[in-house]
Amino acid sequence: MTRLVIADDHQLFREGLRQLLTRSGEFEVVGEAGSAAETMHCVRMQVFDVLILDLAMPGRSGVDLVRQVKTERPALPVLVLSMHAEDQYAVRALAAGASAYLTKGSRAEVLQQALRRLASGGRFIGDSVAELLAQEVQPHTDKPAYRSLSDREFQVMHALVNGESVSAIAQQLHLSVKTVSTHKTHVLSKLGCANLAELVRYAIDQNITTQTPSPERAPGATGPDSS
Repeated sequence: MTRLVIADDHQLFREGLRQLLTRSGEFEVVGEAGSAAETMHCVRMQVFDVLILDLAMPGRSGVDLVRQVKTERPALPVLVLSMHAEDQYAVRALAAGASAYLTKGSRAEVLQQALRRLASGGRFIGDSVAELLAQEVQPHTDKPAYRSLSDREFQVMHALVNGESVSAIAQQLHLSVKTVSTHKTHVLSKLGCANLAELVRYAIDQNITTQTPSPERAPGATGPDSS
């Protein structure tokens, strides 16, 4: 029996995922977390085999949380299950130490296959993620400009295009307002945007805005995209 902890800030999603995974008889969900602090408490205090982690967690989000988990428990496999498309965060999450990256639109059997692979000590790289990784090692590949952003810059960009103020971002990321403003300036420069309005248009064109998953997307009795 593979012991799991599910870290996601949507309780409905966690409950649906728990039902989906425990129904198979292969997996036991031994803990849940709704924030970065709760996630780290589970990592430090509980015995389990695989962490299923959403990137958009209150308190500490994105690849920063992956890095913190791997710093404290290097051998713990982390499966990132995110609403963000692979081309947005997959390479960054894997570079931070995740062993697999799946979107919340993945089929239930793919998720289970990935968990089996991680529980046995391996990594799970789907075809689309493998292609992204291959592009990363090709120096002349024509990549979107946002791929040149650092992890922190990308995090700030996401927050900006989703309506967060510089002061709110600073509070969320535990940074100074000046530091966030500097990141904003770098983002605008690297993406060739003159102002925030152009940055928002760029993000929409690249399909990298964030949308909160609706209850319909939470895996319930039928699982994520299990039709």
